[in-house]
Amino acid sequence: MTWLEIVAVFVAGIAAGGINTVVGSGTLITFPVLLAVGLPPVTANVSNTVGLVPGSLSGVIGYRRELAGQRARLLRFSVASLLGAALGAVLLLTLPAGAFAAIVPVLIIAALVLVVVQPRLAAWVRERQRESDNAPTHGGPLLLAAIFGTGIYGGYFGAAQGVLLLGLLGVFVHEDIQRLNAVKNVLALLVNALSAAIFIAVAEIDWRVVGLIAAGSIIGGQLGARVGRRLPPNVLRAVIVVVGTIAVLRLLFG
Repeated sequence: MTWLEIVAVFVAGIAAGGINTVVGSGTLITFPVLLAVGLPPVTANVSNTVGLVPGSLSGVIGYRRELAGQRARLLRFSVASLLGAALGAVLLLTLPAGAFAAIVPVLIIAALVLVVVQPRLAAWVRERQRESDNAPTHGGPLLLAAIFGTGIYGGYFGAAQGVLLLGLLGVFVHEDIQRLNAVKNVLALLVNALSAAIFIAVAEIDWRVVGLIAAGSIIGGQLGARVGRRLPPNVLRAVIVVVGTIAVLRLLFG
């Protein structure tokens, strides 16, 4: 890689680490940058997943205060997330590479739609929480099934899994949205970490890219936890949509 490409990957790691902590969807920043520097799609995806794990951990540490008193909830949800992540990672490694190239544009478009509708989804969630006095403490079987499905998605590709998780948790669990965001960060970390472990064992990884994204995402995770809530959400969403659209166009038309 050239020096410009090295800087681009590192800066993308910072942005992704911060966005993942605050919103989710950081992969929509790093993935197209990795495609732009010449990595094949599958190699870019697995290297990105491994590189973002330290940033996810950084974000969890930044939100540790909001995790207080949520141990039972985390244990319940973590099992579903880990099982789904294992299946998603296996699907990525066993399906033909051509299937990934065909599926990922659809997944990115779906993720972009989630990012765009997030304000309305969040408003609906808040309204539901105000109106409901009997929401289950830890959700029900439907939520566990949905978390399992999100784990599959996260293990396979993962862009916007944080947005999806936060929406699901807000719908099924009667809890403060910031505490749910902390839970979301833990579940996303578990999915990424398990997928990364599988990828390290059996997949081709570009360790230069992993190092750059890891270093950047650690910084971004701390920035996201400390100041991310003060940034205009619409600015973050606009950046994600623009970069994600570029990724789709690059995958479809080379």
